[in-house]
Amino acid sequence: MKRLNFITASLLVIAFTAFGCAQMSSMYDSATGWTSLIDGEKGLENFDRVGDANWRGEDGAIVADKGKGGFLVTKKSFKDFQIKAEFWVGPNANSGIYMRCANPAVITDKSCYEANIYDDRADPSFGTGAIQHITKASPMLKAGGKWSTYEITVKGPQLTVVLNGTRTAGATDTKFASGPIALQFGSHGKEPGGAIKYRKVQIRPL
Repeated sequence: MKRLNFITASLLVIAFTAFGCAQMSSMYDSATGWTSLIDGEKGLENFDRVGDANWRGEDGAIVADKGKGGFLVTKKSFKDFQIKAEFWVGPNANSGIYMRCANPAVITDKSCYEANIYDDRADPSFGTGAIQHITKASPMLKAGGKWSTYEITVKGPQLTVVLNGTRTAGATDTKFASGPIALQFGSHGKEPGGAIKYRKVQIRPL
């Protein structure tokens, strides 16, 4: 009986392991090389949480709209890659996509590269479409109140940001060679920023 129970338990472990691998592999498209980190309300398991933002799946997207600020940080690090992200921000939102972060436990715009999403920034030249602290947005576009798409390429020292089909920033920089990616819900001092929604985030290694 003990041997039978052991065999049954072993088969269950194998079955659940295979099921988990199937779930993970379903986010990867072998034909295109893209992996979906977020697909509708799915994907929170691909990230660790830093800060107290109330990230959750809702209405076909991953959403945050309360808290003092926080990040979804990928459990994996990335070196050379392309990102495609479909996002929506409400009024007064303070967000961004952070890349090659030096410390996954402490995410800042000085320890990562940040493609900014911040229409109401006091200096709009480093607002939406800019690479924070490195390259101003040109042209300066707005993203608030509509679904927008970021296409970001990071290869070696080259960084390129394309917002809704328009190239808004490009730079050459060597500070960060690899690291996790982080999605931000930012605040304004003690007040939370506007809502941020991600309905699709994909990455492809280069």
